Amino acid sequence: MILIRSGIAVAVAAAALAVLAPSAHAAKKTCVLAGGEATMITRDLAEFMAKAALGNSIKAKGMTAEGAVKLSCKDPAPLSYCLAEQKACK
Repeated sequence: MILIRSGIAVAVAAAALAVLAPSAHAAKKTCVLAGGEATMITRDLAEFMAKAALGNSIKAKGMTAEGAVKLSCKDPAPLSYCLAEQKACK
């Protein structure tokens, strides 16, 4: 009799765990490093367009931005190139 009750208790616990397990996985976020780049005549324009491209990239994937934007630029003559990167999660 004790073995049967123990077996039932184990089965009930396993069933409860199986029901709760998918909800734990659903809460897990998927994150990527999103980016946007631009080459423009001035550095200010390149920064602005790179950030705009980054925002469009994140929005197109249905993600939300997290953290600060990392911006790196190169100013070779005659054009400026900028790359904006940010963590994005879904």
